[in-house]
Amino acid sequence: MNSMTDTVKHLLIINVVMFIGTLTVGGAPIGSNELFYEWFALHFPQNEMFKPWQIITHMFMHGGFMHIFFNMFALWMFGTAVEQRFGSKKFLFFYISSGLGAALLMIGYYYFQFYSGMSVLNEAGLDQAQTMSTLKSGYNMYDTRWTQHLSQEQLQNFVGVFNSTMVGASGAIMGVLVAFGMLYPESKLMLIFLPIPIKAKYFIPGIIGLDLISALTGQSFFSPSNTAYMAHIGGALTGFLIMWYWKKTQFNKNRWN
Repeated sequence: MNSMTDTVKHLLIINVVMFIGTLTVGGAPIGSNELFYEWFALHFPQNEMFKPWQIITHMFMHGGFMHIFFNMFALWMFGTAVEQRFGSKKFLFFYISSGLGAALLMIGYYYFQFYSGMSVLNEAGLDQAQTMSTLKSGYNMYDTRWTQHLSQEQLQNFVGVFNSTMVGASGAIMGVLVAFGMLYPESKLMLIFLPIPIKAKYFIPGIIGLDLISALTGQSFFSPSNTAYMAHIGGALTGFLIMWYWKKTQFNKNRWN
């Protein structure tokens, strides 16, 4: 088995240090707006809790032991092989870019959900400034008049998106998974609970497909129901586009055989 590469090791250490911070500096479950999550989790941009640095810091935050364990296991397992082909600097660029792509698609999806609800309330004659003021008045606050115009699901999405926080390296790691699948398509992979070897060129698109179904239907297969599936799709898509561009332009002659 290949030893851990330098960038993967450093990323792993940063993630662990940040996770320890969530346990020791005002640590609490996501959504309770405790200190460390206030600073570093990615908040919805219309929320006053949003800060620009959260676009980066959220991908080094995690919501629990199993969350960080599986992400770091995947980072070590797939990231090491990818970094050996890319080199440390290109791998770090690829990793961060995939994480940023994941965040941007997730934020875009949230904006669509949020302004779909806002549009309904505006058409009903409710003042947008007053609506925003109500949302900002406290966590999960809403005006009871909204229930007359929004379905329960629409109301939940509208208020929930405004108060949402996103954490985790999953988006960046989905990009790494795509790179692994394109670099090592014949490698055989298995799920822990389904010990059947499947080639990476089939396994990884299958995982992405399940994430896409979950994002569109809300049906969770292997992850908790609050998983940011659109972030997974964003990370995978960004990773694919970078790999496609590098291959097409031969950005680095040593990158591909």
